Parts: sequence; C-alpha cells; structure tokens
Amino acid sequence: MHKYFPHTEKDLQAMMDVVGIKSLNDLYADVPEQIRFQGDYQLPSEMSEMEVRQLFEQLGAQNKVLTCFAGAGVYDHYTPAVIPQLLQRSEFLTSYTPYQAEISQGTLHYIFEYQSMMAELTGMDISNASMYDGTTAAAEAMMMAVAAGKKQNRFLVSETVDPKTVAVMKTYAHFHGIELEMIPQKDGVTDLSALQSLLSPLTPHSSAPQGVAGVMVQQPNYYGIVEDYSGFAEAVHDAKSLFVMNSVIADLAVLKTPGEWGADIAVGDGQSLGIPMQWGGPYVGYMCCTEKLIRKMPGRIVGKTVDNRGQRAFVLTLQAREQHIRRQKATSNICSNQSLMALFVTIYCSLMGRQGLKEAAELSYAGAHYLCDELLKTGRFHLVYDQPFFNEFYVRYDGDADALYRRFTERGILGGVRHGDGFLFAVTEKRTKEEIDGLIKMSNE
Repeated sequence: MHKYFPHTEKDLQAMMDVVGIKSLNDLYADVPEQIRFQGDYQLPSEMSEMEVRQLFEQLGAQNKVLTCFAGAGVYDHYTPAVIPQLLQRSEFLTSYTPYQAEISQGTLHYIFEYQSMMAELTGMDISNASMYDGTTAAAEAMMMAVAAGKKQNRFLVSETVDPKTVAVMKTYAHFHGIELEMIPQKDGVTDLSALQSLLSPLTPHSSAPQGVAGVMVQQPNYYGIVEDYSGFAEAVHDAKSLFVMNSVIADLAVLKTPGEWGADIAVGDGQSLGIPMQWGGPYVGYMCCTEKLIRKMPGRIVGKTVDNRGQRAFVLTLQAREQHIRRQKATSNICSNQSLMALFVTIYCSLMGRQGLKEAAELSYAGAHYLCDELLKTGRFHLVYDQPFFNEFYVRYDGDADALYRRFTERGILGGVRHGDGFLFAVTEKRTKEEIDGLIKMSNE
C-alpha cells in the first residue's frame, strides 16, 4: 500500500532477527517508561494539495508579525527579492558537497566568490567555505587557537562578547579540555589592563597561570558599543597568543576591519547580510584568518586555477577534515557547510555592492542614534554606558520595564531585547521614521 516505504514487514523482521529483538520497541529498552511518549501523534488524515496549502496558510496566520527593534546578534535587514528566487533554482537548492570538481564548477565558483567577499570585508588573507553559524564559528576559532598554540590550553574571552556565543564556547571548551576565562569589562568595554594581567607570564612573585592560546573580543560588542582595540593585538602577540575578533559582518562595511586591528582570526555570523531572522536560522558563520594559519583552519578552502586547456577552473584546494585525513589530525568534523546560505550572502553582497553595504550600515547607524536621542529626551531612559555605539544601544528604564515591553508587544512592536532593568534596542535600514516615532510615543505614555 505504501510503495515509497523502503522496508517491508518481512525486511524489518529479518533485521530484528539478526540483532536479536522481537519488536522495534525493544530498541528503546534503555529509555525509562515514564519519559516515553504514550499518546497519539496529532497528525491529520490525508489531504489534497489544496487542503494542505490551506492548512499551512491557517497555521501561518497564527503568527503575529512585529515591527522589530531587537538585535543582540540577529538583525532585521532587508532581503532583496531576487535572492530567494535564485536560491530556489534546483542546481543550487539540491546540490551537495562538490567532491567532483569537474561537475561542480558552479558551486565551487560561488564559494570562491564568497571567500573573496568575506576576506575583503574582514581585511584578512584567507576565508574558508563558511561555517554552521556565528556561535559555532567562534567555538571553532577557540579550538583553532588552541591547536596552533600546541601546549597552551587557556583561552580568554571578553565579558562584552555575546553571552549566547560564550555559552556555546563553554560547551566546546568543557569537552576539549580547554580552560575558558573571562576578561573583565569596564564601563561597557573590554578592560585592557585586566587583559594584560591575565596574559602576564608566571613569575616567582605572581600566581598568574601561563600559556594563553588566544583572546577573543567582539566588535561591535554585545551592548552595541564600538570598542577601541588599540594596543590589544600588540599585548596579545607579545604573549605569543592569537587575537580573535568576532564581528557583525555587515557593520564592517564602515567600521575598521579585524585585519586593520591586527587580528589573526576573524569570525562571526553572516546573518546581517540580508538573511531573514526566520526564528533562529538557518544562518551562516564566517571564518577568516592570516595566511600562516591556513593549515589550522577548519572546513574547506576553494581555489582558482587553470585546467590542461588553459581555461579557468575552481578546485577544493584544502579540506583538512576527518573524511579526507586521519581523524586525529583533522581540524574539523563539519560535514555540511551550509553553502546554500553562503550563496545567499554572496548574492546579497554582489547586489548591494560596496556602496549599498555602506549605505545600509549608515542608515542603521542614523536610525539608532535618532531613537536613542529621542528616548533620552523623555527623561525616562538613560544610557547605561556613555560609549560610542553603532546601530544598537543599551538603556535603563525608570519604570516597570516588563510592563513597557508587554505594551510594545501588544501594539505590534518587538521592543528590543530585555537586559537587566533596561533594553537593548537595535535599528536597521528597514525601520522608518514613523515606526521609530511610534516606539518613542509608546515609551513616553
């Protein structure tokens, strides 16, 4: 009756006989009875195509779409309509890992262009062929630094790095024997003197531990502040450590790049390059580094060469993964690099161009500063840190912040991210002056 089911009852029984069980339920004998699902799945009966479409339209109508002033790592940027149309082409949507270069030239070509764009935006020498997302890219950068540092297994992270990123890094560190330590912040920015103290080598008069493999900071940081990292690279390199910078990639269209700050590794999420927020993913992580670290970089690198006829050709130049070399020598076990999302940001960057990326960033900056200035004028909001910020800022609210947040939501606004007794507000190029003024009016009621 079900011609698409791969196994018949006879097939299943034969397999169960081989492994020595009487029923499929025996496979879950180790799962306690009290935590097993005992009910029926809420699956509807069969439907026609039209009925299925109507069902999903009804389900989608239950979502309440809010005007977004939230950020904290995920931003509501505009997606040009051409991108999803191109992504849905079958040669992109269904393509898999380009193992055979001779039949994967299209895939390898756009990955090469992606790498070129990421390297240019970060000011670094090398980019890999994308990562799963920004948080895991940060964790991979930590492990990359430890691998490059050989016997050094301490890694320092600024307290101004996104807590979600730090949480993922702690998980990776725990299972890889890495000592993760936090660099204290001061007035919303990384404390350079505290970092220098943590980097200090062991002396007869000091109990400071030795061996720091790397240091990670964020730009802009979790509070939206644009930090001044003058002297950081020098301090880190003097300690024979690697300097890692985690950045909102779209902001690098106008901000000083990690390469200009002297970073050895640049990581982050590519979501800000037009990828819709879409309830948390899929996104794409980027990782770039200096040329001397290329052999320590996880993932793949696509290169350009010529074939035996002198024609341009793209190849997998480097892929130090467990599928290609000894497992203990692999730098990563990432089997899917989500290159479809790498293609997404590649199309976005090619459509926007240098000027378009810059204009989107400048509009976001202008909108955020207008919102901040007007909120401060109400007398009910106060900047927590008096520091330069980009398109996101942290303010304290004199009043019931939870009640204000509920008011925003009830009136169709996602009013920032609640943090402490205040809000992290973010503005992108999508927010109009009327929308911003509406939020200001609600805040002053």
